[in-house]
Amino acid sequence: MDLADSKSNWNGATAPNLDDLAQLAEQVRAAFPPPFAEPARQVLLRVEELASDEMLADVGLQDPFELTGLYDGTPMTERSVIDPPQRPDIVWLFRRAILDEWVARGDVALGDLIANVVTHEFAHHFGWSDADIARIDRWWE
Repeated sequence: MDLADSKSNWNGATAPNLDDLAQLAEQVRAAFPPPFAEPARQVLLRVEELASDEMLADVGLQDPFELTGLYDGTPMTERSVIDPPQRPDIVWLFRRAILDEWVARGDVALGDLIANVVTHEFAHHFGWSDADIARIDRWWE
């Protein structure tokens, strides 16, 4: 689906599917500046419809529509050569939660919302806390 074309002609437009969101997310990752580009390429990027019950429990949520993305791994700032990660780092995006937020906001382009979610989750991979991210990015206010 070409999202740019759908803005001017909604006839026949469909909601972006998992692959569409993955493609947009990959474009965001590919645009990361040099200090972050290589570490970001080492992270798996997955798009699912909604977060699993286990993921929701891990972050203290019950409503899957409240979680648009999730970083699952060991932040770079917490890694040790002595204790390498046992599994790959993953950035998860949740399609239906993202689309729900997009509709609820009504004032932001879908690509911009996806860029924000992707960047936020990769920031956790780089070792930034939610407070660190909030000081830099006032998007969520």
